[in-house]
Amino acid sequence: MAEQFKEAVCVDAGRVYDSCCDRDCLEDLRLYFSPDDQLTVNQAIGVRARSATLLTTVVDVEPVTFKRGYYSVDMVFYFLVSVDLYVADTTAPTTVNGIATFNKRVILFGSEGNAQVFSSTAPMESTLPATTNVPTAYVQAVDPIILSATVNTCIDDQCAQTINAPAAVLNVIGGTLAPVDTIERFVGVTLGIFTVVQLVRNVQMLVPVYDFCVPDKECITTTDDPCEMFNRIQFPLDEFFPPREFCENEVSSCMPCNAEN
Repeated sequence: MAEQFKEAVCVDAGRVYDSCCDRDCLEDLRLYFSPDDQLTVNQAIGVRARSATLLTTVVDVEPVTFKRGYYSVDMVFYFLVSVDLYVADTTAPTTVNGIATFNKRVILFGSEGNAQVFSSTAPMESTLPATTNVPTAYVQAVDPIILSATVNTCIDDQCAQTINAPAAVLNVIGGTLAPVDTIERFVGVTLGIFTVVQLVRNVQMLVPVYDFCVPDKECITTTDDPCEMFNRIQFPLDEFFPPREFCENEVSSCMPCNAEN
């Protein structure tokens, strides 16, 4: 029999008003390098893709003027991409790290909220000037998949552009980008990335309460004895015997799921 709730309480919580998921294939993204690594790029005759990591995403939310209740979510993704460069007269490749960026915009429904929100925990100067209550955007993404990489010679003004990346991003590759007038060749990469974007607004909701969340297990006491701590770790069977896909109601067997008896 289902447990009966004890009371109904009002809570202030984030409600997801709209969301979307997407997959993007980002072709020929240019990598931006530090001055030292750019010298290696200028001498490269070949490149091999290694890995890509999502460093951070800058998100901005603005109301759509022609459609009430809808908001544009502008995102700037910053990637750290590692590639191997092959230089003439050398056998071993040189690994370098570069920054790539990608801009994305989606429009989602976030409802309307014209109330101005103030909090007793926020200092006075942070509440001036007052702003309207816009929803909060959340962006979820996994590290991209690096699909290809090419090294190319700059033609005309192809390498004249630069990027304005946050200091924390630039610090990953040494703090500065190579000056434009020193760039003779550039690396382009193709990345695949999956994203989920949500518009969330805090609302007051009436929810049923069953009971308080009382922990049902005791805390594990730490110890300074490394062997005692090691003995508490479960043996990693999956590392020695990789798991396979099991059939529904399958009895222990060495037969594959689609095999005949």
